[in-house]
Amino acid sequence: MKNDQYTIWLNAFMWERLRLGLVIAILSVSSFIALNLSRYPNFIPSWLYTNLIQEAALLFCLVLLHFPFGRARPGWVFLLFSCSITLIPQYRSLLEGVAKLDFVTWTLIFLGQATLLPVQWRLHLLSQLGLWLVFFTIQIAYHLPFDSEMVQADPFYFYLYLFWFCIICDISVYLYEKLQYSEFQAKLHLQAEQEKSERLLLNILPESIAKRLKQQHSTIAEDFSQVSVLFADIVGFTELSARISPPELVQLLNNVFSRFDELVEQHDLEKIKTIGDAYMVVAGLPLPRPNHVTKIADLGLEMQTTLAQFNQEHHEHLKLRIGIHTGPVVAGVIGIKKFAYDLWGDTVNTASRMESYGVPDCIQVTDRIYQALKDKYILIERGKINIKGKGEMTTYFLKGKRR
Repeated sequence: MKNDQYTIWLNAFMWERLRLGLVIAILSVSSFIALNLSRYPNFIPSWLYTNLIQEAALLFCLVLLHFPFGRARPGWVFLLFSCSITLIPQYRSLLEGVAKLDFVTWTLIFLGQATLLPVQWRLHLLSQLGLWLVFFTIQIAYHLPFDSEMVQADPFYFYLYLFWFCIICDISVYLYEKLQYSEFQAKLHLQAEQEKSERLLLNILPESIAKRLKQQHSTIAEDFSQVSVLFADIVGFTELSARISPPELVQLLNNVFSRFDELVEQHDLEKIKTIGDAYMVVAGLPLPRPNHVTKIADLGLEMQTTLAQFNQEHHEHLKLRIGIHTGPVVAGVIGIKKFAYDLWGDTVNTASRMESYGVPDCIQVTDRIYQALKDKYILIERGKINIKGKGEMTTYFLKGKRR
């Protein structure tokens, strides 16, 4: 995966640099064409013809770069670009009858290529070897003399000079490419760690709250006028913990709660926390939703079904008490260490009381929930019960949906 991503980045980098290099080369050749034409009628025909051919080749490369072939294969365009500025001038050798060993221009070209496109050292080496091969082929095949007295005096010196200059350029490109690849891998690693941290943060906080927390360091607190809160508790958990080993207990609890987590995600609700064997979910925040009561009711019913399936698969006899209430809450994040998104208010307390005063394998709800669900759901009145801190309350058992 990393190599694929690096290849995509490398192609994009080469494409951008090639476009820049081609624009510079086109402007450069245009300036020499203008200089040659300014000397009319004493311009040098072979020089003008060579520059016109070179300009046409460079324009072709620039156009090719914007087609799918050029975008997908910038290395091929680079070789064509390099040939255009190094091999085409050899055309003058045939016109003028001399071998054009232009060490000044060549060194500038190789240095410019290594500076503008400091990646893919093999392409640089290939373009240099191509130039030498064409040069010696023309010089030997046509028995052309050198066009410089300095070169004629000691051609080996200039060969050695250009040889080492090419080697230095290739080594520079190789080292830069190696450094660039290492930096790219480090960047990918950092990105992966950031994504991991982001996922961990989103496991603790709702996405909108996580974004706000990263932007501000003050306390985050919001009022929500209508939400529905569900508390669920595994009945007989204390006795269960005495019967099985701690690792088995944790594994069992994790298995059950992981299934509940999947249900919460499917219904697009917000899990608030687990405390021991207690499980707390809310519907209607951090983004308000009009159907929060039915959503939380559906979740409660599916949690019962899921636990029944778990019991059948693992030969257990776990039971749930579930309590639901609806109303206003305050939600937010407090503290600076081990912070968590939490809810406060009478609605939370009442939902908790519905669970703690409930009956195993039943979903106990308040009158508010009853009024919201009675037309589409089956609810059985339990009657009045005395709730700590609330006094007598009429509660109901949610049994299922009406067909």
